Amino acid sequence: MHLPGGVQILLILVVILLIFGASRLPALAKSMGQSARVFKSEIKQMKDDGTAQNEAADDTDGSSTAATSTPPSSEGASPDTPKQ
Repeated sequence: MHLPGGVQILLILVVILLIFGASRLPALAKSMGQSARVFKSEIKQMKDDGTAQNEAADDTDGSSTAATSTPPSSEGASPDTPKQ
């Protein structure tokens, strides 16, 4: 697949100019730029959220093994009876 050449790009620009008019093109370009900026910031935020969730999951996995390990038992004493 090849990219459009100079004549094809010029033809596309002329058609866009005819459809939207010269007065609306700056506003159209501005709104497209703002949309692209918002899209990029949302993508970045999603990546940051995913990274934070992965880090939180890694932290949880590491601490859960320590929390589930059994504490050392005191010899013969049940957990309900106080030590003397």
